[in-house]
Amino acid sequence: MLGSILEGKFGLPEAKLLEALNLQQTKGGRLGELLLRLRAIEEDQLLQALAQQFGMPWLPHLDATQIDHEWIKKVPIHFARRYRVLPIKADEGAIMVATTDPMETAALDDLRLLLGMPVKPVLTSSLTLMGCLNRVYDEIASPTGAEQVMEDIAASENLDQLAHALDEPKDLLDATDEAPIIRLVNSVLFQAARQRASDIHFESFERGLVVRYRIDGVLYPVLTPPKHLQSSIIARLKIMAGLNIAEKRLPQDGRFAIRTAGKDIDLRVSVLPTSHGERVVLRLLEKENRLLNLSEMGFSPDRLRTIQQLIQLTHGILLVTGPTGSGKTTTLYAALSEINAPDKNIITVEDPVEYQLLGIGQMQVNPKINLTFAAGLRSILRQDPDVIMIGEIRDRETAEIAIHASLTGHLVFSTLHTNDAASAATRLIDMGIEPFLVASSVVAVLAQRLIRKICPECKKPYLPDDEELIRLGIVPGKNRPTFYRGAGCPACSQTGYRGRTGIHELMVMDDDIRRLIGSKADAAAIKQAAVSKGMVLLKEEAAERIFQGITTTEEVLRMTQQEVEV
Repeated sequence: MLGSILEGKFGLPEAKLLEALNLQQTKGGRLGELLLRLRAIEEDQLLQALAQQFGMPWLPHLDATQIDHEWIKKVPIHFARRYRVLPIKADEGAIMVATTDPMETAALDDLRLLLGMPVKPVLTSSLTLMGCLNRVYDEIASPTGAEQVMEDIAASENLDQLAHALDEPKDLLDATDEAPIIRLVNSVLFQAARQRASDIHFESFERGLVVRYRIDGVLYPVLTPPKHLQSSIIARLKIMAGLNIAEKRLPQDGRFAIRTAGKDIDLRVSVLPTSHGERVVLRLLEKENRLLNLSEMGFSPDRLRTIQQLIQLTHGILLVTGPTGSGKTTTLYAALSEINAPDKNIITVEDPVEYQLLGIGQMQVNPKINLTFAAGLRSILRQDPDVIMIGEIRDRETAEIAIHASLTGHLVFSTLHTNDAASAATRLIDMGIEPFLVASSVVAVLAQRLIRKICPECKKPYLPDDEELIRLGIVPGKNRPTFYRGAGCPACSQTGYRGRTGIHELMVMDDDIRRLIGSKADAAAIKQAAVSKGMVLLKEEAAERIFQGITTTEEVLRMTQQEVEV
C-alpha cells in the first residue's frame, strides 16, 4: 500500500522499492525507514504518503502563533521532544496534535491522558515540528524573564552563596532552579541564544552593570542589573567557565557549554579587570552551525567563479582582509571545505580553532608555551602540506614564513587587518617584507564586510528622497528606484534586520599590479590600477545590494563609511 502510494505520488523507482522490500525481508524494519536509508525518498514524501495511507491531514507548515498555550503547558518539554508530538488546538471535541509518526500510538495514548481529552493526530515533518516546538516552549517554558528575576533577587540575602549553589542545567528550558542569581544568568544566556546573539557583554560601570547583546554585528543594551548584583553575577559566570573567582586583578579566559531549546552552544569567556570591577564578554558558538559554502557567502557569479579558480592553484598566497568580525575566517573555512579532498594534506594554525573541519589538521596557537603562528607554521612545513591556512599574519616573522611556503610550492590562505584589498600589499611591505617577494607570492586579495539583511517578515518598499540618493552618489532623476526597509517585527526583535551577507572587493594580481607593488607604489595607485582592470569596490557592491532590495542605505553607509563620501 505505502509503496504503491510513493510510486504513484512521487515516482519512486520500482527498483528502489524492490531493494527496500528485500532488505525488509532479510533484516526487518519499516519500509518507509528503509527507503529513507536508501535515499530513495525524502522525509516529507514519506510522511505525505503515510498521511494518505492512514487518512490523516498533512501540515507542511506550523504557525507558532496559532498554537494554544493552554494545552502546551500540560505537556512536559522532554516528553514532547522525545516522542515528537505537539498539541496545537482544540478541534471538534478533540485536541489536534502534530506528530511525525502515525504509528507512535503509545505516545498518543499517553498524551490523551496528559491532556484529558481525545487526540486527533496530523502529520508534519521533523524539521517543521521541532522548529515550532522549540519556539513555543521558548515563549512559555523559558526561565523566568530577567527583569522578573531581578525583582526576586531584591529579597535575597547571601548572593555569593547562591552563585555557587547549583551545577549547570542540562537544558535551560528545563531549568527549575530557585537560586535567583542562577536564574538570572540562565535567563540572559537563554534570551541571547533565542535572539541569535553572537556575543554577550557584562560591562561594569560606576553605577551598575550593563548587559548587551551583539546581534548581526550591532550591540543592543538588554538589561541593567543594580551594582550590588555585579560581583555575584560575575562570580556565577566564572564558576560556569571554571575560572578562579578569587582572582580579580588579572585577565582570565575560559569556556563552557550550555544546551538551550535543543541546541548545544559553546561559550568562550573573557574576563578583564577594569576600574569599576571586572567585565565579562561571552562569545556564543552553536555546535550545530553548518559551515557555509562559497556559493552561500554572497559572491556575485563572476567573482565566485574567479575565487573557485584561485583556490585550486598549487602555490601562492590568497589573503582575506577586513576588520574584526567581518567574516574572514568563515570565508577561509568555506574555501578549505571546497578544496578538501583525500588527495590533499590541509593543515591550519589558528587562534582559536572555532569550528572543527573533518579531514583537516587544525592547530591552535598557545603563546604560554611559545607556540605562536610563526612557530606553528615552521612545524606545519615539516608535515608535507599541500594547503596551509594561517589564522592571521600579525608580524614580520609569520609573513616571511608564509611567503617562503608559497614560493616553495604550497597554497597559503591567511587574513590581514586592512580596510581594502589594495592596502594589503603595502601593509606587508610596512611589516618589513621586500616588495619583490610580496609581488611574486600574493596571487589575490579579497576584502570583505558583512552587512545586515532586511528582515523578510517586515520588509516594506519606499521611494528614496533626493538627499538619500545623493549620499549614495546617485544623481536624482525622474525615475526613482524602489528601495526597501524593515518596519520591525518580533522575528527581528524590532530591528528591521535579520541575518547578514557579505560584500566583497577582489583584487587579482597581474603583471601591472605586481610592477606597482615592486616599485613600492602607494595603496591609492594600486587601487586605481585594479579598478581599471575591472575590480568592483566595496562601496559599489554595497550600493548594488540596496538596489537588489537586500539591505538599506543606512546599513551601507554604516559599514562603508570610510569609502562613501557623506
